Amino acid sequence: MARVKRGVAANKRRKNLLKLAKGFRWRRKSHYVTAKQAVIKAGIYKYRDRRTKKRTMRNLWIIRLNNALRLNDLKYSTFIDLMKKKDIILDRKVLSQLAMDNPEIFTQFVKAIK
Repeated sequence: MARVKRGVAANKRRKNLLKLAKGFRWRRKSHYVTAKQAVIKAGIYKYRDRRTKKRTMRNLWIIRLNNALRLNDLKYSTFIDLMKKKDIILDRKVLSQLAMDNPEIFTQFVKAIK
């Protein structure tokens, strides 16, 4: 049986990990052991923040919607309640885009709901 030398695979693995650490600062970008720790920690942050981003965006949509509704003499909570009572199903993202991009159409929409 032929002898297997493992240097090529190990070098490839290290090179790929250092590629993931590109852009990190100081020793974390060039030394394998610290780069490995940094990449693992970055992955944890990445996983966590993909979920946090969803919460943050929903929060932003609600704030934008509330500001646009205040210009039309209505509160966000009242507006959502009116929409539920009239069985209008539009999500907050679409409503906030409408309020930002087409304020006159949004004003007509709010008057129709009132």
